[in-house]
Amino acid sequence: MSLKHQLIDKFDPSGIGSSGSLFGLPFDEETAEVIVIPVPWEVTVSYSPGTVNGPETVLNASPQLDLYQGDIKDAWKMGIHMIEIPEHIKKISDNYRTLAKNYIKFLEMGEPEHDMLRLAAVPDLINKASEEMNLWVYQQVKHYRAMGKLVALLGGDHSTPLGMLKAIAEDEAAFGILQIDAHADLRVAYENFTYSHASISYNALQLPQVSKLVQVGIRDYAESEAEMATSDKRIATFYDKDIKESLYGGRSWKSICEDIVKELPDKVYVTIDIDGLDPKLCPNTGTPVPGGLEMEEMLYLMKMVVLSGKEIIGFDVVEVAPGPDGEDWNGNVGARVLYRMCNLYGASNGRLKLA
Repeated sequence: MSLKHQLIDKFDPSGIGSSGSLFGLPFDEETAEVIVIPVPWEVTVSYSPGTVNGPETVLNASPQLDLYQGDIKDAWKMGIHMIEIPEHIKKISDNYRTLAKNYIKFLEMGEPEHDMLRLAAVPDLINKASEEMNLWVYQQVKHYRAMGKLVALLGGDHSTPLGMLKAIAEDEAAFGILQIDAHADLRVAYENFTYSHASISYNALQLPQVSKLVQVGIRDYAESEAEMATSDKRIATFYDKDIKESLYGGRSWKSICEDIVKELPDKVYVTIDIDGLDPKLCPNTGTPVPGGLEMEEMLYLMKMVVLSGKEIIGFDVVEVAPGPDGEDWNGNVGARVLYRMCNLYGASNGRLKLA
């Protein structure tokens, strides 16, 4: 009997989840089929901090989830494992966050002349630190994909998946991105930071393998981003306002999801900024915006992607942040999104069966 089968035989999925492991599951990087890469990073956040602690928050909340999935038999047996949270990445984030925060304040004050010389080098320093994080993510993704694992990423702010996208792009001739978000993230080097959390979609589009970007739930964006969404034929944006007006007019969410899925190519990377959901579900995310999707609406869309026969080639969940007193509501929601997405990811790749 293999080690994995021994672990499955000894594990009680209806029992109390043990703390310290993702969802209380007994698997490690050898026996799990899905590897979650935590990236504690928030250097360029422009509003509220906290997402650097997202991976820890989700990890701590995850064992109290029940594992049963009515439409995916024995989902937990696939095996999900989150590797150790990289303290060196968190340390770099903490060190450079103060520098970035001071620079952002300088911009907000109108770039006072007496601070120009002192802060002129900050963007380059932040960009180099971000490149170090991107490289670490890239290396982890390459390593685990080479082992035949399904790889997911848990942020951290929304800048964190770029290294993952670059790694996937080396293996895929063409793929699309399905983005759940309140923001378009199409800024060009927002606040002079090349790898800003507000620039992830723009940066992703610089990869020639990205053939389509489908955005859902967008409701807080700049005029320049709206213009780019119109002019770049690779981009299809389903604005939150348009979605809501369609629903109020009598359209079903299913029919809207069908329109979204039609825009996607055969291979899809999914990026979920938790602020794409209604902020009652993620009140401490970095940039909450009224409106958004219910968790069930978003996960129904993901199920339709899988049932359509399209292949999910990777995904991330980003921008989860704990409450001010460490309360875990945000982590609880983030963990539920992560668990369901891991299982849909497995179903999309034939490792689980979706009813």
